[in-house]
Amino acid sequence: MNNDDEFYDAVTGLDSDESYEGTSEASFKDAVVYDGTQRNNGSLPQENGIRKHRTTLPAPMFSRNNFSVWGILKKCIGLELSKITMPIVFNEPLSFLQRITEYMEHTYLINKACSLSDSIERMQVRAYTHRNNKACSLSDSIERMQVRAYTHRNNKACSLSHSIERMQAVAAFAVSAVASQWDRTGKPFNPLLGETYELTREDHGYRLISEQVSHHPPISAFHAESLVGDFVFHGSIYPKLKFWGKSVEAEPKGTITLELLKHGEVYTWTNPFCCVHNVILGKLWIEQYGTVEILNHSTGDKCVLNFKPCGMFGKELHRVEGYIQDKSKKKHCVIYGKWTECMWSVDPQTYEANKKAEKKGDSKKPKSQEEPEGADNDDADDMPEVQETVAMIPGSTLLWRISSRPQHSAKMYNFTNFAMSLNELEPGMQDLLAPTDCRLRPDIRAMENGDMDEASREKARLEEKQRSARKDRSKDEEEWSTRWFQSGTNPYTSSQDWLYTGGYFDRNYSELPVIY
Repeated sequence: MNNDDEFYDAVTGLDSDESYEGTSEASFKDAVVYDGTQRNNGSLPQENGIRKHRTTLPAPMFSRNNFSVWGILKKCIGLELSKITMPIVFNEPLSFLQRITEYMEHTYLINKACSLSDSIERMQVRAYTHRNNKACSLSDSIERMQVRAYTHRNNKACSLSHSIERMQAVAAFAVSAVASQWDRTGKPFNPLLGETYELTREDHGYRLISEQVSHHPPISAFHAESLVGDFVFHGSIYPKLKFWGKSVEAEPKGTITLELLKHGEVYTWTNPFCCVHNVILGKLWIEQYGTVEILNHSTGDKCVLNFKPCGMFGKELHRVEGYIQDKSKKKHCVIYGKWTECMWSVDPQTYEANKKAEKKGDSKKPKSQEEPEGADNDDADDMPEVQETVAMIPGSTLLWRISSRPQHSAKMYNFTNFAMSLNELEPGMQDLLAPTDCRLRPDIRAMENGDMDEASREKARLEEKQRSARKDRSKDEEEWSTRWFQSGTNPYTSSQDWLYTGGYFDRNYSELPVIY
């Protein structure tokens, strides 16, 4: 079998989490809580007539203690893991298309961004009416002009303020979208070519469709839209993976685009790098690092977020710091926190003053002469001790906070409540879904049910079926045709992208291929 015919199931390093049910022990003293962040938010639906989703899987995860990946990966150091078949025991019972869907757990942040202008616009109208009436009552034309000029400046300032606040909500959404990576060391199944996944959540006001549009290289495209026309969220993901001896690094190629339709604003960004440590020996642990730039193409506002690598002593593990600036490069706020815990926003001057105070305090502390235990360990990258809370700077605004996962999460692949529901096959759903939907994939279903032998057999069958279909197309000189997306140019970044062509929810699936 040559390399081009191999079906691979690569380790992925992308995606999201944040179920939002509780609050941590961190003090809220001197903090301004971001209005609306604790309403219905991606965990269990409220009791409003909407059915509740499951909160557990049919069977706990299979132990990986007796398996080693060294025999598979030892020849791949420094190479891209594009055609490496992995034992199913290292998977989790989700497709990568479903992992992408975990972005939508935090849709309340997008809804927050969409709604931010409502009250201020009403305030502006009232202020304008009051000022205009006052202007009309003044006899002096200069006084009337001054009042109107004041109103114009005030309205402009209010508008600018809320574009920055919308950027805060979008930045929190971008950070929260990678939060489910925390302790998620199982890899999702690589989607089959033509595989799809749909999700409609009327309780959160959106629907999503995704499709595996390419197999070599693997590219997953998704398109989500508000049910009331507030936003469109779309992108295509091409995770490029490399093995570095003790770790696997994922470079998240692909652009994420969020359009806030009623504001006429468009935001784009890419995800940070993800690294899984100790894939050969030791306890698996994950870090995210790299710079993420979120650009508002409509206003010129930009958010720069630095996902910090843990460093030698682990002081920066999971930390994220950055700032929001307008098109004139004036910084309006600093954003800080951890992608595993929470994100805050604070005035730049307050942040700098706090930093100076911290440095002054640190300089008075005696420096330890002892090197941390395990610093010279060549066998495993010891995970640094995790500080559980972020030190909140007084006057900060809370943008987002993660909640604890279910008590049984560790036995369920460290899934969040949202992830638990993604492969749920409700009664009657099979008659509605496209036959290419992930929920109908037999190897994932068998693994979810705890039947590892059946899952392995089905995985091998699907791999062979896909190889055979590829050979038949090659023999007949046929090109694969995507069904719901087409290759094109992102109109905002001018980069290559996969754009939704529409029609999926018309439910006409008669010409779809049989991939399972």
